[in-house]
Amino acid sequence: MGRPVLHVVSHGPYCLDGVAAAAAVARFHEGADVRPVFVANEEVDRALREVDAKPGEQLWITDVSWTDPETEKHLRQLIDAGVEVHWFDHHRTAIDRLRHGGYDLPFKTKVVTDEYSAAKLVYDHLARTAEATNGGGTSVPERFRKFARVVEMADDNDRWLHRIPGSHELGLVLRAMLPGEAYRSLLELDERVLDTPEMAAARKRLGEELARNRRLAEATRAERTVDGVKLVTALCDGYPGEVAEDWGRESPRTVFCFFDVRTQALSFRRSRDLDLDLSKLAEACGGGGHPPAAGAMIPELPRALAEVVADRIAPEVARQVS
Repeated sequence: MGRPVLHVVSHGPYCLDGVAAAAAVARFHEGADVRPVFVANEEVDRALREVDAKPGEQLWITDVSWTDPETEKHLRQLIDAGVEVHWFDHHRTAIDRLRHGGYDLPFKTKVVTDEYSAAKLVYDHLARTAEATNGGGTSVPERFRKFARVVEMADDNDRWLHRIPGSHELGLVLRAMLPGEAYRSLLELDERVLDTPEMAAARKRLGEELARNRRLAEATRAERTVDGVKLVTALCDGYPGEVAEDWGRESPRTVFCFFDVRTQALSFRRSRDLDLDLSKLAEACGGGGHPPAAGAMIPELPRALAEVVADRIAPEVARQVS
């Protein structure tokens, strides 16, 4: 028999939690053929429908959920054909849909709760599985055991606890890495969480990226008031949370909505004094997330920006060629 084949569809490639969840699966299943696919929220349905798993293989879905009935149909076909499907998520939108009868599939594993982030949900499940398999022992692969610190940092950062030194910075470094680099680096890290060469290079780029992000946001900021709540919109370049955190200190009762030019997605944040469920805003745009942070994709938005540019320059083009 060949190596076990595990397909993994997870949030990424710039999300510490989603990438750590996939790395936990790979580090636990030593010797397996692990095939990760990292997706933004708006790409989940497409990516899951493209999974071509064979009977006896496994599909791990971590830190994401789906909405298209055709995706549900495809997953059921995989399960009926003998594919084990494991699902782990902690987003409010997934929890709510599950509570209202969604995702009615015979999963091999289903852990959907906001108690911890996806990476910790996956890691803890695998650790318990190993303990049960070994009759109460604690035998797990050494490289999986050495990943516990990174998982705790991913959980700390993703749930905005920021109690573990370096967790927020680790998340920022992954955002500055090239696609694929973050996952490969997390496969190498041990409990010391020392930078790989790729991480060190990203850390050097981080300062300039944050500065460029802030300049773009400041130059494009727009405001309006909606029923006593300030709505601030702007463009950003990969780091919406950092701008929202800074702006929120001086702007109470504010919802921030950023169009991220890097991912072409909307990111919703709020000031700390505002109790408003941003996952509902994102869901109205076809996305989802958590009450204090969420995201969505409006496919026609980039095209609309291009149309504005065309409308502005078309008269001058017509004037010169006439």
